Amino acid sequence: MRVADLAHRAAGETVTKSDREIMEILESYDLTRCPHSAAQLAGCDPKTVRRYVALREAGGGDPLLARTVPRPKLIDAFLPKVEELVEVSKAKIRADKVHERLVAMGFTGTERTTRRAVRSAKIAWRAGRRRTYRPWVPEPGLWLQFDRGDGPRIDGRKTYLFCAWLAWSRFRVVIPVWDQTMGSLIACLDAALRRLAGVPAYLLTENVPRNIFRLLFPTPLCAR
Repeated sequence: MRVADLAHRAAGETVTKSDREIMEILESYDLTRCPHSAAQLAGCDPKTVRRYVALREAGGGDPLLARTVPRPKLIDAFLPKVEELVEVSKAKIRADKVHERLVAMGFTGTERTTRRAVRSAKIAWRAGRRRTYRPWVPEPGLWLQFDRGDGPRIDGRKTYLFCAWLAWSRFRVVIPVWDQTMGSLIACLDAALRRLAGVPAYLLTENVPRNIFRLLFPTPLCAR
């Protein structure tokens, strides 16, 4: 049974969209998975898109397509990172660069698989389908997060613990200090980076006094 026939039965009147127009609406929705974006592509109202999608679902789906359960793919677990890279770069990033970063995260698939995923993500991005839920997907060596908290009292004197941890690492760097001055913070960061034998791309801070924070990060940040 066609979607047009379902619409005629549901509304009790003749539909105003032709079979070709309905097909274009459903194709736009299948591409973007967003009624608003599909409406822009098909040149109609989002309510119209929702209506025909609901009618198709009520009729059991497209009879021309066999309803099969999609097989899991190696790239599925890495799709959030692919979508993140495409969105941040405004669809400018190359697939080979995305593949390099996925391999560092443990992806064992081929570059051809990555190219297909990047291409689909770019098509969806250009069609107006934006990620509404943006999970933070860390990469190896990209982020180093650090914080400071209260330590034990030694001979009645208060101490503090500097704690730093690297994304994808099971180990933490913990350094006891006597105070929370700027000099102590820089010394702890220097010691932590030397123990890691490298420098990450970003430092993510947690609880740092405001005057030290402004000296370390003079540029306004959304995480302030």
